Amino acid sequence: MTVRHGREFLSIPGPTTVPDEILAAMHRPAVDIYGGELIGITESCLADLCQVFRTRGRTYIYIGNGHAAWEGALANVLSAGDTVLVLESGRFAVGWGETAAAMGARVETLSGDQRRAVDPAALEARLRADTDGRIKAILVVQVDTASGVVNDIPALRRAIDAAGHGALLMVDAIASLATMEFEMDEWGVDVAVTCSQKGLMMPPGLSFVAAGEKALAVHGEAGFRTRYWDWTARDGELHYEKYCGTPPVHMLFGLRKSLDMLSGEGLENAFTRHRLLADAVQAAVAVWGEAGVLEFNITEAAERAPSVTTILTNGIDPAALLDYCREKCGVVLGIGIGELKGQAFRIAHMGHVNAPMVLGTLAVTETALIALGIPHGRGGVQAAVESLAKAVPA
Repeated sequence: MTVRHGREFLSIPGPTTVPDEILAAMHRPAVDIYGGELIGITESCLADLCQVFRTRGRTYIYIGNGHAAWEGALANVLSAGDTVLVLESGRFAVGWGETAAAMGARVETLSGDQRRAVDPAALEARLRADTDGRIKAILVVQVDTASGVVNDIPALRRAIDAAGHGALLMVDAIASLATMEFEMDEWGVDVAVTCSQKGLMMPPGLSFVAAGEKALAVHGEAGFRTRYWDWTARDGELHYEKYCGTPPVHMLFGLRKSLDMLSGEGLENAFTRHRLLADAVQAAVAVWGEAGVLEFNITEAAERAPSVTTILTNGIDPAALLDYCREKCGVVLGIGIGELKGQAFRIAHMGHVNAPMVLGTLAVTETALIALGIPHGRGGVQAAVESLAKAVPA
């Protein structure tokens, strides 16, 4: 017996749920790529992406996933033999460093704790020790979707400045952009990357790089530049040059609708929505953890991401829980990845998500805990309801 028939809830941290409005915007015939409305759509999307990143710099659209954005960013500011410093706080900054290493950079990792944010003091100390300025770029994620941590980007910028170091600050905002505050220029971020299938609510397939003044200045000397990734080529006047060939026509229609939807809600309102839904999820997890089996991966509440919550299962394989939620109830939870594979599950609250979606996901998760006899504190869903009722008064 199952109760899964109906619309499946996708509660993984990417791809996230795609709104019907975006699907409808993409469902149309192909158009001329050399003239007409598509040129205006490209121009408006590039301009509006600057508003989302909060930068007066330039933005670039690539056909690819987040790993493409990583490579596109690195290729435009680094050369073979350059040293990059990876700030570990989960899986994905390390992955970005692996991309840099494969391209020919020297990679050093500032080791971190899978359960904590990056320590700004440790960064400052490492940069002060780099007296000959070998480190050319610093790679960090704002939100790591494996660990569920959120890093304090302004604090890391202050640490760089306190050390008097000239390295580029490069931030992966893939799991954070449009879900929480990101102030590229104000925070002194030199390069930022994101992709389409997270806070931007689209299918996978597009990635985006934003470049600030300092990054654009060093770009001309970058030895990793190739024709496809090259910012200079993409700044050409012809429309197809923006994409190094055929544009991703239907994805651009979706992107235009995504940006319109974010503008209609208001970015600050979107940030608040994500924060309140994250608070509700974390209220439930706190109660479930009272039995001593389930536990937050991120130990400090202030360091838990507003877009995804990672929950340790402490000796219990989460596979049965994930299978029950999906097969019996039609809710797809996120698996543990990286070092947390088989040791955790994840609940996403990111993108096109609202109260009934989150509360439904929590209710199904609690149902699974009961059905499978997994020890947990009772009343997690009620705690989530009370969290929202307090935060969203009549």
